Amino acid sequence: MTTLPHRPLGSSDLEVSVFSLGSWRTFERIPRQRGLDVMRAARDAGITFLDDARYNDETGNAPIPTGYSEVVFGELFRDAAWERDNVVIANKLWWEFWPDESAADELDGSLRRMGLDHIDLIYTMQPPDGLSIADLVADVASLVSSGRARAWGVGNWTAEALTEAVAAARSLGVPLPAAAQLPYSLIRPDWVRDPAMEAVLADADIGLVASYVLAGGTLTGKYLSGGSGRALDDQSAAAAAGKQRAAAVVDLAGKWNVSPATVAFAFALAHPRLSSVLFGATSPEQLRENVASLDVYNSLDEEQRRRVDELAET
Repeated sequence: MTTLPHRPLGSSDLEVSVFSLGSWRTFERIPRQRGLDVMRAARDAGITFLDDARYNDETGNAPIPTGYSEVVFGELFRDAAWERDNVVIANKLWWEFWPDESAADELDGSLRRMGLDHIDLIYTMQPPDGLSIADLVADVASLVSSGRARAWGVGNWTAEALTEAVAAARSLGVPLPAAAQLPYSLIRPDWVRDPAMEAVLADADIGLVASYVLAGGTLTGKYLSGGSGRALDDQSAAAAAGKQRAAAVVDLAGKWNVSPATVAFAFALAHPRLSSVLFGATSPEQLRENVASLDVYNSLDEEQRRRVDELAET
């Protein structure tokens, strides 16, 4: 297996592995030992970029109503014996309880639950009603100056909003956003490929963290053969598009004797501003298969990469 390369995270001083491990709806839903096995497999595979987030309990079994995902993440992180200084850990600001809870209050709560004294990258989701982008930028930048975070980024922002945030950061003389976590897949290339988004990413030197690359697992093709999973009964437009596109992905993967997931990852890996591809995994085997897609991507010639890209246009 190829040693995972590391790439700069935008204009920050952080470097991240080209694959990153997420935890959305994962670790609190699987046996603790399997979660630990996944964490150790990620460490052994060379992943040094971990993504966590607070969200409300959906299992009905958590001892706290929100943020139990962070508790479990922190426990697994320590049990896996990661070296904290060698790992970039990301979290999110949802602004769910603003203005009663400030950005600092929200992050401090996450840090307590995770058992950490700082976060490396704090993503901010779009501002709630009543909070201007300029004020949001000032609040988030203060988390960096206070040492609570080393860098900041945005999650699922429009190009217009991100451009405004960059202008505000420059006006305030604070660090620019270092990363943009955005959906980027064979069924949703348009968000990132929007000329306005491409322009602001390049202008501000913002690293792309590609999410939803497998379209909720639909691009693996498992639902074509009667497989089960969270997206089975998902009636959203994205899930429907992924299930429809899966046949073409499976067909090309079969011709090359690789997994459909590998084809989907190859699409994201080709983006010139990519810092990392974010994915979740519920088993060590799944994680290793995802990481191994880099070997396949590196072996593709120009014509093969063009054929992968064409799948996004069908």
